[in-house]
Amino acid sequence: MSATTPGLVSIIGAGPGDPELITVKGLKRLRQADVVLYDRLAAPALLDEIHPLAEAIDVGKAPSRHRLAQECINVLLVEKARQGLRVARLKGGDPFVFGRGGEECQALSEAGIPFEVIPGVSSAIAVPAYAGIPVTQRGVTTAFTVIAGHTCGPESGIDWAALPRLGTLVFLMGVAHLPEICNRLLANGMSGRVSVAVIQQGTTTEQVVVEGLLEDIAAKTAHIQPPAILVVGEVVRMRQEIAWFQEKLPAFAGG
Repeated sequence: MSATTPGLVSIIGAGPGDPELITVKGLKRLRQADVVLYDRLAAPALLDEIHPLAEAIDVGKAPSRHRLAQECINVLLVEKARQGLRVARLKGGDPFVFGRGGEECQALSEAGIPFEVIPGVSSAIAVPAYAGIPVTQRGVTTAFTVIAGHTCGPESGIDWAALPRLGTLVFLMGVAHLPEICNRLLANGMSGRVSVAVIQQGTTTEQVVVEGLLEDIAAKTAHIQPPAILVVGEVVRMRQEIAWFQEKLPAFAGG
């Protein structure tokens, strides 16, 4: 490809952790790429799929520690594409679910760079599924709500009074704020006896599931580290019947 012709940037959702959950199209683009910019939460095994001559760049972010600022990632995507390279932007989960994929697409659009979005399996659905928890279930709940747990401060704009009425609640990136999340839900009318689960390293062989109630889960999960999600709702009780993946792993009491 001529260096005067911009390369295609593929914004790829890598899925939640199990490397086999990437889509066929996403894997194809990953293998074709000349340059891969990958996130911390993308499964390490996927890096083995990169062409041996391709450039792999770690741009991952961790809580309170960003390897590269988002603005720098945007610039890097544009620069590499302007060199006529095929660029794969590998992101954990789905690019448009708290993945800042929209911001990257905006930057590429403004720069006149061709791009595509390859959706990924979101951890908001897949991680509960691997724990034996359906986010919806006939006769239990017909809705679920996904919330960015790290934005639960006073300035977050979250309508906490409405959340108890919005079906199953799935909080992503909320481990550091879990006690505050629970207290806010309780203060806004949710029963302390509602079933909840915290799932760490979901869909991987390191998966840990801690079950409890809204009133006691914070005490049970003080040792949990990200990445982890919080699921709030009576669908959590279904895990007693349909847990499947965890049965392959060592039992974890959680209390």
